[in-house]
Amino acid sequence: MMTANQVALAYLVASVLFILALKGLSSPTSARRGNVFGIIGMLIAVVTTALMVQSYGMIIIGIAAGGTIGAIIAKKIKMTQMPELVAAIHSLVGIAAVMIGFSALYNPQAYGISETNILPVANRIEMFIGVIVGAITFTGSVIAFGKLSGRISGAPVAFKGQHYLNLTLAIVMIGCGIWFAGAQHWVAFLIMTSIALLLGVLLIIPIGGADMPVVVSMLNSYSGWAAVGIGFTLGNNMLIIAGSLVGSSGAILSYIMCTAMNRSIINVMLGGFGTAGGTVAAGADGVQKTYKSCGAEDAAFLLSNSSSVIIVPGYGLAVARAQHALQEMAELLHQKGVKVRYAIHPVAGRMPGHMNVLLAEAEVPYDQVFEMDEINSDFAETDVALVIGANDIVNPAAKTDKTSPIYGMPILEVTRARTVLVNKRSMATGYAGVDNDLFYMDQTMMVFGDAKKVVEQIINAL
Repeated sequence: MMTANQVALAYLVASVLFILALKGLSSPTSARRGNVFGIIGMLIAVVTTALMVQSYGMIIIGIAAGGTIGAIIAKKIKMTQMPELVAAIHSLVGIAAVMIGFSALYNPQAYGISETNILPVANRIEMFIGVIVGAITFTGSVIAFGKLSGRISGAPVAFKGQHYLNLTLAIVMIGCGIWFAGAQHWVAFLIMTSIALLLGVLLIIPIGGADMPVVVSMLNSYSGWAAVGIGFTLGNNMLIIAGSLVGSSGAILSYIMCTAMNRSIINVMLGGFGTAGGTVAAGADGVQKTYKSCGAEDAAFLLSNSSSVIIVPGYGLAVARAQHALQEMAELLHQKGVKVRYAIHPVAGRMPGHMNVLLAEAEVPYDQVFEMDEINSDFAETDVALVIGANDIVNPAAKTDKTSPIYGMPILEVTRARTVLVNKRSMATGYAGVDNDLFYMDQTMMVFGDAKKVVEQIINAL
């Protein structure tokens, strides 16, 4: 057993390591070091907590079961499945907070919260906050998982009176929370938890596919605050500190992404409240549009005869696992004297930083990768913009069509380049379900096919 001072010191060291981990993760060049700090900090926190208990039987079983499942999933998971995996992990954090709340309410003596079955009022309030945030995180993350994995449509789901229903449910939930804080009644606890589970679904279903990366970040923040609430209930300082770091960093990231997308973070948090909710779909106007297409050899000719090329990667690149071939193609172009850079949209892919991680995996030099705000002005002086597997993030409708569900979202302005090459499997719409006028513009050439195969054919032609 550890003394109280030893526990406090160990938790302090773990907390400092968590802060250093966040600092490291703020840059691709220091991300690996940041991960190492985080792993060491979590190891210290887990070992310290384990040494505070007297019975290890169930703990060992839980760690063995969870560790085995986690190892199997980590070994089988593909890069393209990372976003839904993150959402699934958030759901586990949420349901853990709910289950701990139920357990602590059922037997507070086991947690050292109270010597009787009656909890102090402060603990009831903390439990109320932790449980409802955890419940919303759980069901919201399940819906996000479904949308990201394609099991649920990425289109917004809205119905008349939806926001008034959410408001009514929230008022009833808070009322039950006040009832629970005052009387510690199981009925109040069960009702508020059930409503929170329902609200998690209702808040996420009206959010469209284009905004899902923000939702993932927001749910990450929620999971942290759920941990904080339960940390206060259990009197565990490490849980409070770690949860605060996750909650605050996730909230800041969500705000940054909303700012970059010209979205209101309040709208996203309230399930798209106040958004226009456009419903434009591909071919909805019945007009037959024409486009130009070319082969990989033609694309190679255009690329090799350019002085500057900007590559815009999207989710299709991840699906095809074409990042290594793309890096090889870029290196060949560099050898021919072509200036090659990569443009990353804040919501490219299915989660924050998805494309950055993908390119880092292929060892693309960090100085060739630029964020949207850094590179948008350069498209006007670019010979070829090569769009690979991206759709909504280069769709001009975001700037021109007020009825579009992505209207107002800043885009990578590839239309300003002299020539635009777009690699896609087909003319299908993107995740937001919106037709893309870029595909039909005079300077655009479509290159159809699997991204990896097309890039490999371009490499052979080069």
